[in-house]
Amino acid sequence: MQKPIKDINQERLRDKVHLVLKVNYFTSFFSLLFCVLCLFLLNIDQVIPYVFLTFGLLNLINTLLYHVHKNLTLTYNIVSIMTLAGATMVTLFSGGINSPFIFVLALIVFAGYATTRVYGSIYLYMNLLIVVLIYAQSVTDFEFAPNVVPEASKDLFALLSILFSVYLLGGVFGKNLLQAHHNLYKSKNEIEARIQEKETLLKEVHHRVKNNLQTVSSLLSLQSRSISDEKVKNLIKSSQNRVISMAMVHEMLYMRKDLTRIEYKSYVQELSEYLVKSVKGVKNNIKLKIDIPDIKLGIDTAIPLGLLINEALTNSLKYGIKDDNAGEIHIALKQEDEKGYVLNIGDNGVGFPEALNFKNTKSLGLKLIHNLARQLKGSITRDASKKGTNYIVKFREVGHQFQSVA
Repeated sequence: MQKPIKDINQERLRDKVHLVLKVNYFTSFFSLLFCVLCLFLLNIDQVIPYVFLTFGLLNLINTLLYHVHKNLTLTYNIVSIMTLAGATMVTLFSGGINSPFIFVLALIVFAGYATTRVYGSIYLYMNLLIVVLIYAQSVTDFEFAPNVVPEASKDLFALLSILFSVYLLGGVFGKNLLQAHHNLYKSKNEIEARIQEKETLLKEVHHRVKNNLQTVSSLLSLQSRSISDEKVKNLIKSSQNRVISMAMVHEMLYMRKDLTRIEYKSYVQELSEYLVKSVKGVKNNIKLKIDIPDIKLGIDTAIPLGLLINEALTNSLKYGIKDDNAGEIHIALKQEDEKGYVLNIGDNGVGFPEALNFKNTKSLGLKLIHNLARQLKGSITRDASKKGTNYIVKFREVGHQFQSVA
């Protein structure tokens, strides 16, 4: 069983918390140990041991307080600022730019990038500035921080500083970051597997919807065979074509890689050819002229627009281009802005009177055309400058909604 994405994100947060707390406890322990070593082994009795003591105690308190407030960002920034101040003080009083402890400043930058990119950048530039200032005070006559490490202890202090830096970098940061990277890679694979599973399920949904719509279409076809009234039979045939226009959308979404948007040119081409053969027969004198660029539309726009095109074409084939007469049907779709489109659709047939409109007609097809345009948040007007019946439909791509067209 795969983990929910919420659980995966919680695991990532736990990894980050574990890394920060482990580094905090480790640095607190070694700071206190450094304090003891400075006083009793290295014979350093000025500034440095007290910096280690102060940092170790404050950082331990800061880490324990995390378990109370649970604010990782606060805990991280407090320890980073304290580390920056402490490391700068130790560096200044142990040789300045030549101090081996200066490499701890680089670890602060590394810890920043291990947390977030923003913090990494901030601490990078802060540390670069501090290093330049340390260098400046080391080479000028205004050196205010003398080297308090005794000559006899310099090599041992350097050894301990380097061991501390190397172990913190490799034994703590390196080990934990490798584990975090492994967990991240594992989570990535799990998320990809879940996405693949959802895509498969979505394809199956489109496939089943298409099959159900085709079943409805078949039932309508069977029903029409038992009806002798030609007018009723035509009504059932029109309903069947509407169902098929919707089924085509789901079939295209099932067949293609993109499960949310379809290439509308190929859809309109298939729908138009099907309607011409359905109404006029395989051998016909209808010429289709389709001018649609590479436009992809979401299902919530594709279905009502497909129904609108279905109604307009059906009216053209039934009433505009009579019987077996030759005729031309044109469909052009272009994009005006990010979500705005213009559809020009019509024929060069006989047309119908200007006075006739969807308000004063009993034609379901004409009413549907206007209601579907409204559903698409658009408008529809007749283009009287051309022969036949021609429409200009301006609409916008709609989101996840499906309103009644009645």
